[in-house]
Parts: sequence; structure tokens; C-alpha cells
Amino acid sequence: MVDVSFDQLHAWLTAFLWPFMRLSGFFLAAPLLGHSAVPNRVKIGLAALLCIVVAPGLPPLPAAPVWSWAGLGIVVEQTLIGVAMGLALRVMFTVVQAAGEFIGLQMGLAFATFVSPDGANTMILSRLFYMITLLMFLAVNGHLIVIDTLATSFQTLPVGTSGLNPNGFEMLVRYGGTIFVSGLLLALPLVAALLIVNLSLGILNRSAPQLTVFSVGFPTSLTLGLFLLLVLMTDFGRFLQGLFSEGLQFLSQLVEALAPLS
Repeated sequence: MVDVSFDQLHAWLTAFLWPFMRLSGFFLAAPLLGHSAVPNRVKIGLAALLCIVVAPGLPPLPAAPVWSWAGLGIVVEQTLIGVAMGLALRVMFTVVQAAGEFIGLQMGLAFATFVSPDGANTMILSRLFYMITLLMFLAVNGHLIVIDTLATSFQTLPVGTSGLNPNGFEMLVRYGGTIFVSGLLLALPLVAALLIVNLSLGILNRSAPQLTVFSVGFPTSLTLGLFLLLVLMTDFGRFLQGLFSEGLQFLSQLVEALAPLS
């Protein structure tokens, strides 16, 4: 008969619970598994499986009891770290969604929305760009790099560290501006060309009022937008390469920035 003491049970519980909170917080906010269409059982199961793999290589854990204020503080701290890393990754994917919104509005596709299972209305081009980006991210093994960053984060930010550096959260907030900057840069060629077309149609409407510009303008904008979108796709891979490189590099910088000042 195998005898297990309370201290051993407590050590096993802390070795699983605290890393599990960081991993589950990441999967909650990450763009791929954080979607509401993914069952919660899958998220919990993957976080538990990854936790079992990572647990043997963790640094020494604090001796704080789980059912104490110190243990509760560690749980909240690990959840915040995971959510911050997940949000940093989500910003990277939101860039292309913002570009799809800008292009779709200029092309006249604002009325064409895609109803997702979670009940939110998403523009067609935004969803298309998101799916292409997600597939490209998986094709270049970006998910494996993210998992490696998650595993190494326990070395940079060990469980039970003495507080988090608030500058890391400020860094994350500032990184959110990438959504508008990079998204607008991606959509700028199409938006500028379609804006010139709309201005030309407006001048034509003033010079020839008998011409029904509304019946001509929409097919023209849509046709030209589809052609320019085809041209944009030839350089879309290079843009995604730079976006992935910048996003994964920021994810590592964020972990280092959250480390407390010594």
C-alpha cells in the first residue's frame, strides 16, 4: 500500500494548479483556441496536458498554501500573465481584421456581413483575411513558437514572483496601436485608389446630373476593389511575415517587461 502524505498532495496540487492558471488564462485570450466556438472542455484539456508536460521543468515553487490569501494572489497573478500573453497574440491577428474592415467599407461591402456562431457580425473581407492569417500562422509553425515562449516564460517569470512590473501592461496597451497603424498601412493602397474613384464619380455627378452615378458607382467600386484585392494578395505573404516576426518578438519582450525590477 502506498502512503501519500498531506505535504506530498499539496506539492502535487501546487505544481499543477498554478502553472495551469497561467496556461488557461492564455488559452482564454488567445485568438485560435480562445474563440467561443471551441468547447471549454478542449481548452481545459489542452491546458492540463501542456501543464503536465511543463511541470517537471519548473523552478522551485513557493511554499504558500493553496487555500490562503498568498495562494489566491498567486492564482490571480498567473492568470494575469496568461491573459496578457494571449492579448498580445490577439492584437497580431486583429491587424488584418481591421484592414478588412477598412477595405470592405470603402468597397461598399458594409452591408455584407458574416454571422458567426457567437452571434457577432463580422465583415466578409475581415473574416477572409483572418482565416488566411490563421492558416499561414499554423503553416509556419507559429503555434509551436508560442508554446515554446509559454514554457520558457516560467523561467523568466517564475511562479510566485514578487509582483509584476506595471510597465509591462503599459507596453501591452501601447502595442494595441499596431491594430490601427499596421491595419491602415495594409489597406491604404486599396483605400486610396477607391477614394480617387469615388471622388471622380462625385465630380461626374456634378457635371452630368442626368447620369445615375449610384447605379454605376457601386459596380465600378466593387469591380476595381476585387481587382486591387487580387493584386494585394501577391504581397500579402510578405506583410504577414513581418507581422508574425514583430508579434512573436513582442511576446518575448512582454514576458521580460512583466518581470519585477530587482
